[in-house]
Amino acid sequence: MNLGMELGENLKVTLFGESHGKCVGALVEGVPAGTPLDSAILLRDLQRRKPGRKGLSQRTEPDNCEIMSGVYEGKATGWPILMLTMNSDAKSRDYSFLPDHPRPGHADMVESVRSDGSADLRGGGSQSARLTFGLVAAGSQARALLDDVGWSCHAHLHSVGDIKSRPLFDLERETPFETSSDSGRLNCRDPDAAILMSQEIESVRKDRDTIGSVVELLIEGLPIGVGEPWFDGIEPSLARALMAIPGARAVEFSHGIRSSMMRGSEHNDAWVPSTEGPILEGSSEAVADGSLGGRSTGAPICVKIHFKPPSSLPRKQFTLHLPSNERMPLEVGGRHDPVLGPRAAPVVEAVAILVMTDLGLAGGYIGN
Repeated sequence: MNLGMELGENLKVTLFGESHGKCVGALVEGVPAGTPLDSAILLRDLQRRKPGRKGLSQRTEPDNCEIMSGVYEGKATGWPILMLTMNSDAKSRDYSFLPDHPRPGHADMVESVRSDGSADLRGGGSQSARLTFGLVAAGSQARALLDDVGWSCHAHLHSVGDIKSRPLFDLERETPFETSSDSGRLNCRDPDAAILMSQEIESVRKDRDTIGSVVELLIEGLPIGVGEPWFDGIEPSLARALMAIPGARAVEFSHGIRSSMMRGSEHNDAWVPSTEGPILEGSSEAVADGSLGGRSTGAPICVKIHFKPPSSLPRKQFTLHLPSNERMPLEVGGRHDPVLGPRAAPVVEAVAILVMTDLGLAGGYIGN
């Protein structure tokens, strides 16, 4: 039985591992031979995702990436690339209440039933966000393929609760984050908003609670026509992959949910001439539809991914205790994030890189 750990057709990524197992990682297939792997960029991308930063999860994993195959002298060989990191700071005793007392908001119950009691539930097992290490590592490998054709994917923390940053299109997005700043720690490109977000996260943490967040993704540089029909269009492909990120609860494209409250005369984007050919009116402001009929229009593609408040919160919750068949108090220990968006941002960016690379390969835009 295929448990659905694969992403992509032309560029295929298969995740593996468990939160408290020996390792997590990804098998990457379809990277063209000769594709350069920049170890500095790989390290930078993984550092943006790793735990252990102030105010976030204090699990102290180094997240050193071991490349076991498929790369020689800094370039892909064209054979499968196996990338992994060893788990070194798992504290399984924090999950001694499982499987008898499944946590609210987690997959403990459904995984236990699915596996007939054989699942490794510690830290979420194979459902854990720990496995997003493999997505970020794989995305870093594929980034060079997008760079080669002038496409880009950038993601950052857009909001925490009611605190929002300016639109990513209006922010500088090429310079690497300064890791010692609030912007770098939270992966937010708006330094003013990052300060307020940091204060809000600290307030929530002191209240022994968690809070929801939004990550914004901006895809630029695509020519008209990238994407495949129907279920392999840009929006369906991105939405499927982005919704698989642990904690994701909604994905919005362009005007998003506001579209359902707008008139067609307000929502439609007219084609206008330019020196480089037809463009959509409003493209320069990143408000035009970057994809129509599943194919790119040449305008930027703006996506917002909404993440729920983390389900593991350090206060007493009452939930079903299976042996007694009664509701009993449960206090979840361990080291958990009070908000998902900061560490989800590099995962969103990596997933977008993987999806767009896969579509680019399918359409012949990449690798020729």
